[in-house]
Amino acid sequence: MLVLDGEEYLTVDEAARLLGIKRATLYAYVSRGVLRSYRQGIKRQRLYRRSEIESLLRLAPSAAAEATPRRSPDDIPLAESWIRD
Repeated sequence: MLVLDGEEYLTVDEAARLLGIKRATLYAYVSRGVLRSYRQGIKRQRLYRRSEIESLLRLAPSAAAEATPRRSPDDIPLAESWIRD
């Protein structure tokens, strides 16, 4: 994790691990506008705001949350159930 201007940022691997998804899925979230990525310096490395990742973890339809009780904080519903085009 990096802290820049008081904001916490995660690497690709850290963000994917926190969300419980593969890196390719994380890239798909960015391309669909679900998440934003931020370039670090002149390298191709991308960073993700921790606050945005945590917001995404909290995002889920209430009906799905009631129908399927969560077993752990890392157990989120499949993206197909709550991402709309």
